[in-house]
Amino acid sequence: MWRIRIWLVIVPLAFSYGSQAVSAPPRVVKAVPDNGDVGVDPGLRTIRITFDQAMNRGGMSVVGGGESYPVHGKPRWTTSRTITIPMRLAPDHDYWLSINNERFRNFTSRTGESAVPYPIAFRTGAAGSAATGVGTDGGVAAAADADGGAAGPTPKENRRALSLLRAAMRDHYSYYDRLGIDWNALLLRHSDTLTAAKTPAEFARTAGMILARAQDKHLWFRVDGETIPSYVNPSVPNANFKLLPKLVPGWQIRCRGVASGRWNDGVGYLLIGSWSSSNDELLPTVYKMLEEMKDAPALVIDVRGNGGGSEPLAQQVAGCFVESPRLYAKHVIRDPDSPGGFTPPHERWLKSNDQGPAYRGRIAVLTGPAVLSSCEAFLLMMKQVPGAVLVGGKSQGASGNPQPYDLENGVTVLLPSWKAMTPDGREFEGQGIAPDVEVQAAPRDFATSDPVLEAALAHLRQPAGE
Repeated sequence: MWRIRIWLVIVPLAFSYGSQAVSAPPRVVKAVPDNGDVGVDPGLRTIRITFDQAMNRGGMSVVGGGESYPVHGKPRWTTSRTITIPMRLAPDHDYWLSINNERFRNFTSRTGESAVPYPIAFRTGAAGSAATGVGTDGGVAAAADADGGAAGPTPKENRRALSLLRAAMRDHYSYYDRLGIDWNALLLRHSDTLTAAKTPAEFARTAGMILARAQDKHLWFRVDGETIPSYVNPSVPNANFKLLPKLVPGWQIRCRGVASGRWNDGVGYLLIGSWSSSNDELLPTVYKMLEEMKDAPALVIDVRGNGGGSEPLAQQVAGCFVESPRLYAKHVIRDPDSPGGFTPPHERWLKSNDQGPAYRGRIAVLTGPAVLSSCEAFLLMMKQVPGAVLVGGKSQGASGNPQPYDLENGVTVLLPSWKAMTPDGREFEGQGIAPDVEVQAAPRDFATSDPVLEAALAHLRQPAGE
C-alpha cells in the first residue's frame, strides 16, 4: 500500500513566564540512541534525551511520522533534564524523529526558551543482534567490524580518510562557504575521535554528526551499501494525507505514490508522492490520468509530500503542459580549476513532451515545506507553464546533485556538486521556492479541512484574468 509520511506532533499547553530573564536556549547534550547510530538493537524500548538545563515539563514537540517514526507511547520525564520516549522498533530499519524543529518548538526551558532543534536518525541491526550501536539497556554495545569479523581501519587509514574528506569538502562541496563555517578547522578539532574510529560505520557516524552543521540533506555517507545521514530535520507537510480521500471526490490510488480524483464541475486532481525512478508504473499511470482528464477545465497537481527523485522523470510530466522550450533553472558546478571555483552557469530547459498527452487547461500545483530536491526543480518547471500557479507554502530549498568520494577506509562521502538557481540566477539553497498563492495555516487547520486545496480550487474556479 502507498504511504506518505505524516508528521505527528505532541503539543500540550505552552507556558508563559512573564518578565523573567531570558536564558540561553536549552540544547540536547545526549541522546541514546543518537543521530547517525547504526546497528541499534531492535529490542530497545526507549530513547533517552538529556538537555543541558532544567526543562518545563508542560510542553513537548516530538516531530516525525510514517513508517520511519519509532515513537510508540507517551513520553515521560525521569528528571528535570531527561525525558524517555517509548519506542517500538523493527530489525534492519531506518528511523528518525526530531526534538523540536523550526515550526514546532514546545520543548522549552523553565524560563520559556525553546530548545534548539535536534534531529535524530538511526538504523536498527538484525533481529536478535545487538552487536553494534545501542543495546537494550541503553548502553553502547561493543562495535563489531563492518565486514563481520575482519579488522577495521587502522588509525593511519583513518588519518588518510580525514585528509581525503577535508580535501573533498574544500575542492568539491558546492556549498562549502554558504554558512561561513571553517570546515577544515572543525574537522581537525575532531581528528583524534575520527582517527580512533574502530569501524567504517563509526567513522561515518562521527563525521556525519560533525558535518550536520552544514544543514544539508544532500550530504551523507555510505558504508557497505548503507546510508548514514549527516543532517536530518524533517519538515511538517502542509497537508493531512489521511483526510484527502474524504475531500477529493472519486479518490483512487492508481499506483505507488500516485492518486487521482475529480470534482463534479470537471476539475481534476492528481497526487504525485515521489519522482522515484524505481517506480516503473509512475509515468504510464500519470500519462493515462492526463489522457482521462484532457477535457478537464482545470487540474490540481498535489506534490506537498514529494521529496524528489529523478528530475528527468519530472521533466517528462511537466513537458506535457508546454508547447515550446522554456528555461526553468540554472546551476553552476564546483570546479576548483575554474576561475572562481565554479563552472559557468548551465541552463536547464523544459521541452514539450511529444510522447505524452498534452494538457492546456489551468493548473494549480500544491506545494509546501516538505517539498525538496528534484521536486523543487518540478516547481520551477511548472512556474514556466502558461496558466499554472503554485499554491501553499515555501519549499525547503535543498538541491545538490551529490557525487561520491572514496575515503579509502570503507567510507564513501557524497557531497553536493552544484548550486541550484532559478532562471534569473538566484540561488535558493536554504531559501526555497515561494508559492504564487501563499496559504498560511497551522497543523490544526488540517484536522477536518484542507486550506491549501481550498485555495487552489477557489483560484481555478475564478474566471480567467481575475
